Amino acid sequence: MSYLALYRKLRPKNFEQVIGQKHIIKTLKNQIQSNRISHAYLFCGTRGTGKTSTAKIFAKLLNCKEPINNLPCDKCTMCVAFNENRNLNISEIDAASNNSVEDIREIREEVKYPPTDGKYKIYIIDEVHMLSIGAFNALLKTLEEPPTYVIFILATTDPHKIPVTILSRCQRFDFKRICNVDMVDAIKAYMIDEKIEIDEDALYYIAKICDGAMRDALSILDQCISFYYGEKITLNKVLEIVGAVDDEIFFRFVDAICNFSEIDVICIIDEMIQNGRDINQFVSDLISHLRNLLVSTISIEENNNLDISKEQLEKLKSQANNIDKQYLIKLIDEFSKIQSNLKYSFDERIVLEAGCIKLCSAIAEEDIIDIRQKINFLEKKLEETKIKTVYIEKENIQNENQKNIKPRELAISEDFKMVIDNYKMVTNKFKEPEKIYLQKATPQNLEDKFLYLVTKKPFLSSLERIKQDIQQALYELFNKHYEIKIICDEQYDNMYKNVAYNEPKEQPETNNIEDIAKLFPEGIVSIE
Repeated sequence: MSYLALYRKLRPKNFEQVIGQKHIIKTLKNQIQSNRISHAYLFCGTRGTGKTSTAKIFAKLLNCKEPINNLPCDKCTMCVAFNENRNLNISEIDAASNNSVEDIREIREEVKYPPTDGKYKIYIIDEVHMLSIGAFNALLKTLEEPPTYVIFILATTDPHKIPVTILSRCQRFDFKRICNVDMVDAIKAYMIDEKIEIDEDALYYIAKICDGAMRDALSILDQCISFYYGEKITLNKVLEIVGAVDDEIFFRFVDAICNFSEIDVICIIDEMIQNGRDINQFVSDLISHLRNLLVSTISIEENNNLDISKEQLEKLKSQANNIDKQYLIKLIDEFSKIQSNLKYSFDERIVLEAGCIKLCSAIAEEDIIDIRQKINFLEKKLEETKIKTVYIEKENIQNENQKNIKPRELAISEDFKMVIDNYKMVTNKFKEPEKIYLQKATPQNLEDKFLYLVTKKPFLSSLERIKQDIQQALYELFNKHYEIKIICDEQYDNMYKNVAYNEPKEQPETNNIEDIAKLFPEGIVSIE
């Protein structure tokens, strides 16, 4: 027999194996037990929550000749035929590919004839919202008053697309997203049966990124098992498969953003890319992390709305306490915009870096949210700073005063002064992100032939790449050729000190008598 994917192999066979839908299972069991079976059902919910599986189990149980405690016996002719996919009483229709009026008319003709074996003729219509308006109208009358032996089970992920006239004729059941704990427990039992070793933190990560969809979790797990066949599956291996990063990087990244540290942000992005991670996945997971931080400020251990462990919740709260709540909302909004821009970008890294630099720098809008976060940041720094008393000897103070020479003001030629005063015209010649890199630089002159662009270390390489373009822009604006040097601020400070503190040399004193004698008219001074 050919290999079956895990999500097909582990499909629930009875109500006891359905995960996370106890409210629906209990209702359906009670209806069978009390013989209050409806003629039409509507199963709603996101993908992978068990809608079609529950419909099949319900259909199988309704036609089972000898059910045991509201479970199919799996021995009668109807159960055996169902397990072998040859039960003619149960028809599964995909509305995505059979959505025309003619397809529904075939059903209307079929329902006229009762089943030859079993109690009910059951039609399971998957993705029913894909039916055309004409098909819905054709189904309407049959759905309202079907024969007593016909049952319709409609499944959909988008119930709002179904006409109200159809909705009002069905019993609606809303399938919940499967919570992480239930999903992990179920997958752990599956892996024991399959004799596969997997770490629990890997299971929790798979459950988290699947957003309550068991089918997605099993598909990812199937891929991990195939790639690491015969090996123990760890969290790092799962991260490799899905192109994601460890949660720890999000805590570091948010700290860097909230501390307005451009260098740390750029370094973390570079680290993430060097490790081969996907930028889109990173931004998506970062938005989820920011959402968790926001929710953690209003969650308590007894009412954990994040579906995570207590240790993880405490870690989130610890970070969230240092961030203004409104600033968190702004970050979610800004990174959502970045996520949208990534879809249309040729270079995703530049879009992400430019957006982060904007958040960290003065280029960002100076609204009240930014100011409040900056105040929080400064207050935290003041609390962390420990002021120490330093005793300095009087003699050392006098020596320092003697050395305390004020730097002289550097002379700037008219050509360089023209560029420095009109530097904004230079930056406006460029588009983002080059414009942002230029805005982070400051033009300076050190009494030589060079125009210095002083910037932070992370931006040196970016400015070096466009050095020729800058020189061309200067020539176009000022009709002069400028030689540019791009240096970091630390290097410039050292060069500035060497120039600004360099006092003119004084004439040395002389003891040469002959030189002194030359200062007087001849005959006035005689040398013996």
